[in-house]
Amino acid sequence: MRRYGKHTDEDDIRARPNRKGNRPRTSIRPKHEDAAEGMVLTVDRGRLTCLVEDRTILAMKARELGRKAAVVGDRVALVGDLSGKKDTLARIVRIEERASVLRRTADDDDPFERVVVANADQLAIVTALADPEPRPRLIDRCLVAAYDGGLTPLLVMTKSDLAPPDKLLELYGDLDIPYVVTSRDELAAGEAARRVQDHLDGKITAFVGHSGVGKTTLVNALVPEDRRRSTGHVNAVTGRGRHTTTSALALPLAGDGGWVVDTPGVRSFGLAHIDPSRVIHAFPELELGTVNCPRACSHDEPDCALDEWVAEGHADPARLYSLRRLLATRERKEGD
Repeated sequence: MRRYGKHTDEDDIRARPNRKGNRPRTSIRPKHEDAAEGMVLTVDRGRLTCLVEDRTILAMKARELGRKAAVVGDRVALVGDLSGKKDTLARIVRIEERASVLRRTADDDDPFERVVVANADQLAIVTALADPEPRPRLIDRCLVAAYDGGLTPLLVMTKSDLAPPDKLLELYGDLDIPYVVTSRDELAAGEAARRVQDHLDGKITAFVGHSGVGKTTLVNALVPEDRRRSTGHVNAVTGRGRHTTTSALALPLAGDGGWVVDTPGVRSFGLAHIDPSRVIHAFPELELGTVNCPRACSHDEPDCALDEWVAEGHADPARLYSLRRLLATRERKEGD
């Protein structure tokens, strides 16, 4: 074995060859200060369709981002071919900080959370009043996820020609949630879409609901066919009275009226990732009364300071009941 002394010549040192033939790794990452800004419209098997100015760009995530994934609604920075021409591919090099995040888990025992939509302003929870019957526990879970993620909820009730909305409105009246009631005839005539759009202008709104409630049919009425075609993913939202959405898809409303994000129908909405302490932010008049709560208070225990706060007249008892009902959804199954 050859050994080197103190005075070795540079030529005597042998560098170990790089078998892969690529550049050596470095912890220094490029800044990409000239990257273009874009918004993720949909994700399909590792390829992301992004809107850059008025062009849709197909892109992939840069390796330097590691395991960090981009989702629909993310604001991203892109480099590479940004022409939007066929067979071109750009690269996402940065995902900007998110203003809001709608997350869920597959069930309450699943430790892995899934980000459904980023940067949405509003969550439209679509439920039928009949056929299928309303699922209040699922609605409650969507509300908790909205409050936790920083989204404002909107309740959209369909098929009012089959059943009245009174019972459901009574259940959620104390939460002060804006709502729209529609019928099948109104949906067919376009009136339902017009009334729903009054709540969507200027906002990014994610639509959620289980299969059969008319969610995608409503989205189709809100977004004309030519605007769906402009995203390059017409087949992702076809409607026709049945659930066909297979991945989240952001669609532009007419003019500069905002965006709707159609999401796949959900059978369950797990809340394993939810921090109960964040849900109370949606109840500002109650949040003030938590100052004297014991540490890590669940707000549904004998020493909770909210009982005294409400008894002193600082908040409506119905609001405290609603808060505790929502927090309890983490402990109840949706069918209970």
